[in-house]
Amino acid sequence: MDIGHRLRAIRKQRGLSQRELAARAGLTNGTISLIEKNRTSPSVASLKSLLDAIPISMAEFFATIEDQGQSKYFYKAGDFTEIAPADDDAQLLSLRMLGGAHESALQLLHERYEPGADTGPELLSHDAEEAGVIVRGQIEITVDEEVSTLGPGDGYLFNSRLPHRFRNTGTEPCEIISACTPPSF
Repeated sequence: MDIGHRLRAIRKQRGLSQRELAARAGLTNGTISLIEKNRTSPSVASLKSLLDAIPISMAEFFATIEDQGQSKYFYKAGDFTEIAPADDDAQLLSLRMLGGAHESALQLLHERYEPGADTGPELLSHDAEEAGVIVRGQIEITVDEEVSTLGPGDGYLFNSRLPHRFRNTGTEPCEIISACTPPSF
């Protein structure tokens, strides 16, 4: 997906200048310009800040046009929506969403963090609760000022209003199945 083009189109559709969006998101005008020209890829936290400033959810931002007239109950692996921006060199972080978050009170994600991947230097914070179970590998999770490294079979549950961050400090990919309510990505 062309993140820069999509961001520019939504920003213009909402009648926002780059400068106004930058001020709302706490970023520089130059950063917005670089993102829109696809010369830099924002971290998950930076993209979340930008989209919150518009406002639009990550699910809506990355949504593909689907047949909205018919209910869908089953999803093949290729039906998931990738909601994390892809890294330029290799996709270090993947957040794949099951279904359409804007249609449900629950958001379910299949998360994958390559070694060294994280959600960004800025701590995330959003109006929701989230929980997850580590399926493979290990992940360091910071919630408020507490830090813990979790492995396969371990889980987490916290109020997402607390500042938080996910980081793979291990040597192998980490996979997590997580849920968030209400949907916030």
